[in-house]
Amino acid sequence: VQLQASGGGLVQAGGSLKLSCAASGRIFNIRDMGWYRQAPGKQRELVATITAGGRTKYADFVEGRFTISRHNAKNTVYLEMNSLKPEDTALYHCKAYVNRDMWSGSHYWGQGTLVTVSS
Repeated sequence: VQLQASGGGLVQAGGSLKLSCAASGRIFNIRDMGWYRQAPGKQRELVATITAGGRTKYADFVEGRFTISRHNAKNTVYLEMNSLKPEDTALYHCKAYVNRDMWSGSHYWGQGTLVTVSS
């Protein structure tokens, strides 16, 4: 199973970006999917998660600026980010719990996509 993240880039403060992360490989179904980020010199932190049923959870720092969504048929999770701030600059990773069959599953991480917000 592989997770391929995309959509990062350089944007000015106040701008928007939409990240995508597609899972591929041997997939029976996918449970939770989520986005995490790691800024230089800091620990990785949770940004948002979404269950297979669409229940979402956000970190406090999101403050209503980001929206996580998923397309189950495409095995893809999205993160729409608005009103970006310089402190949102980080490497954004996607994570998913993938069931490869009815009896086994694991967490998988994507390689990360870099988001840089200039002031």
